[in-house]
Amino acid sequence: QVQLVESEGGLVQAGESLRLSCAASGSGFSINAMAWYRQAPGKQRELVAGMSRGGSAKYADSVKDRFTISRDNAKNTVYLQMNNLKPEDTAVYYCAAGYTMTYLRFWGQGTQVTVSS
Repeated sequence: QVQLVESEGGLVQAGESLRLSCAASGSGFSINAMAWYRQAPGKQRELVAGMSRGGSAKYADSVKDRFTISRDNAKNTVYLQMNNLKPEDTAVYYCAAGYTMTYLRFWGQGTQVTVSS
């Protein structure tokens, strides 16, 4: 029903910035919530940032002052602007979407973000 296509991640140095995007396509499901998760080696997958269609956002404490999530509802696209990246941000980043933040039914393939020191 819904496909999520993520932009490429990348390799950056600590302190630099990177912007990710995720576009949802298809029909038959109301995409009200979109989010970014990440999973680092040996670590549980965690919510990085999420946003409802109305713009209500939440962030992990570790990124709240550095990352910004935004949406283009007309395109069903969510973005993650990552500033002042740190080596501990290195992970595979996944886009997710669903009816609510508690029901993220669709997931992207994931993209690798590597931050070197």
